[in-house]
Amino acid sequence: MARGFDSKSVEYQQEEAARGREDRKGRPLSDDERARLQRRQTLNLARARTSADLSRAASPAQRHALERALAALDADLKALG
Repeated sequence: MARGFDSKSVEYQQEEAARGREDRKGRPLSDDERARLQRRQTLNLARARTSADLSRAASPAQRHALERALAALDADLKALG
């Protein structure tokens, strides 16, 4: 029997959570490393959302504001390294 989308989503979330507790070498992440990873993920999600909003923006003022927001998000991501 085929698994539903919801069960696949839950499995993916569990795998991502487990991956977030360890680095690629399998050692546990420090609190600072975990916070940095979470901040990067949050910024990437915000950037994806802002980019999608920009593609649908109708007014020049809205486009300008979203372009500035994207630039700020890119700067934050660059600062994280």
